[in-house]
Amino acid sequence: MKTISSVVEDYIKSKPFLQSALAQGIINLTSLSRVIKEDIQEDLGKEVRSGAVVMALKRLSADMEFRATHKILKVLKNIGEITVRSSLTDYTFLVSETILNSQSQLLKEINKNKDVFYTSSRGVNEINIVISNTMQPVVEETFRLEKQTQKLENLSSISVKLPEDNVSTPGIYYFIFQRLAWEGITINEVISTSNEFTIIVAEEQIDKAFKVMKDLKSL
Repeated sequence: MKTISSVVEDYIKSKPFLQSALAQGIINLTSLSRVIKEDIQEDLGKEVRSGAVVMALKRLSADMEFRATHKILKVLKNIGEITVRSSLTDYTFLVSETILNSQSQLLKEINKNKDVFYTSSRGVNEINIVISNTMQPVVEETFRLEKQTQKLENLSSISVKLPEDNVSTPGIYYFIFQRLAWEGITINEVISTSNEFTIIVAEEQIDKAFKVMKDLKSL
């Protein structure tokens, strides 16, 4: 049997940004109850009082705040080294029968210069390469026979080391990316391993993105 509390919870969980704002206590519950009351009534199939919706929101926000504080924020406070690299180029090529050979040739060239930033990821239909601008001529020569679908320049990266318990804590990446979205930061690429992730952003947004990452440790 549906209750006001269960319907309100399902509604809030379907709105990620609203859920986060509620967990942080930065939203007026009375105003929110007026906005969602009609949807709650429609789901329940009967009229409900605004006060009942407010009470359900209060209980839910307290529970969300507890979970966020004792799980996600605990992990974020233990964020390790944050590394920034600039002057990067982002290439995207279609997957082909020869793409791995081309990538192998590129790796041989990269091994000659240990200071070069390089990362790559492969999807079902395309392969992505983010690399230092100085390697542009090498990439374009090595991949000259491949189908290039995108090239983005003037990019920077932020690499973040996470504590090992990040892999068993739900919502870590959502929490981080939500903060970046709130600041209007566009993420061009995301590359991750078990305990580290890297985001690629436009160079003009790197200072703002770095501040967001740094501030996560003091939440």
